Amino acid sequence: MWVVAKVKNKNLKVFQNNFLKKIKSKTIFYEPKIVYEQIVKNKNIKKYKSLLENYVFCYNENFKNKTFYNNLKFIEGLEFFLDGHLYYQNEISNFIDYCKSFEDKNGFIKNTFFKNIVCNKAKFVSGPFMNMTFDIIEKQKNKLKISIGKFVTTIPDNKNYLYQPV
Repeated sequence: MWVVAKVKNKNLKVFQNNFLKKIKSKTIFYEPKIVYEQIVKNKNIKKYKSLLENYVFCYNENFKNKTFYNNLKFIEGLEFFLDGHLYYQNEISNFIDYCKSFEDKNGFIKNTFFKNIVCNKAKFVSGPFMNMTFDIIEKQKNKLKISIGKFVTTIPDNKNYLYQPV
């Protein structure tokens, strides 16, 4: 059974270690991540970012047991578990499967993941236009046609330009 945990800032490893110390049964953690390049002092540096910020998925068969679940609420590094995990198992599993379908061979989410999410406006997360907002003119099979102000261009899916909906 999956639950969604909100972890305190930069405490994911602390949370995972304390969780595994307390629980002896098999647990799976899933945190979808993106990788992007950022230019710092004329050097390309790879950066890693969690797609869901401070949220992580945890799978353990014992989450069905309310006592088991309640005993985990005070693990160091955890802010809280989202309520409703018993009722939303299909939605959680579908979202995880959807994310995994967009992973590359290293387990990072590919930029085509965002193409299906964005509607009219988006903001670059990486590349030379980082932090710039653009309008989507047209979604094509392997690219997006966009405009940044009066400048119109296309973004091919095979480039590592990451963007997110605005």
